[in-house]
Amino acid sequence: MGKCPFRRGHQCARSPEKSRSVRSPLTEAAMSGSICRLPAALRLLGAWRPRGPPVRPLSQGSEGGASGSGAREAVERLVRAHPVVVFMKGSPAQPQCGFSNAVVQILRLHGVSDYRAYDVLQDPDLRQGIKNYSNWPTIPQVFLNGEFVGGCDILLQMHQSGDLVEELKKLGIRSALLDSEKDHGKK
Repeated sequence: MGKCPFRRGHQCARSPEKSRSVRSPLTEAAMSGSICRLPAALRLLGAWRPRGPPVRPLSQGSEGGASGSGAREAVERLVRAHPVVVFMKGSPAQPQCGFSNAVVQILRLHGVSDYRAYDVLQDPDLRQGIKNYSNWPTIPQVFLNGEFVGGCDILLQMHQSGDLVEELKKLGIRSALLDSEKDHGKK
């Protein structure tokens, strides 16, 4: 492990020497697998701004909340309300855990700013309801076109392998990383 050039006292999984390539700093940081490099790379390129959709409690998204017999239907309406849905701790502008932050950053890297985010910390019924719905015990949870993709680890793996670009394409979303690579190749 090498010392992280972006966070004092942090040890990265990859050393900075191995990260040198013809890719742009943003793309290299994103593809390196070291989540700690993402915010710094975004700040360097001026792309680190709080943005994204507002976070809505379950009580605003449906009648009756997530308890009782309508819980599954209420959660399903939220999941299917938009092509990209994230259940997270905090909001896209202020994530309250590192894993939620990583999901938001990965979506930002791909230029996905139009998505629905729901703060499970604001609604205990939603927090338990989404875990029951997906049969997945952890938060954040990402849904694409109403289908459960996974949490932070799965989204990061899809990002690194390029599968996320393909999945976004199926939704009609062109990844900003494709444009970044194309622009970098012209230089």
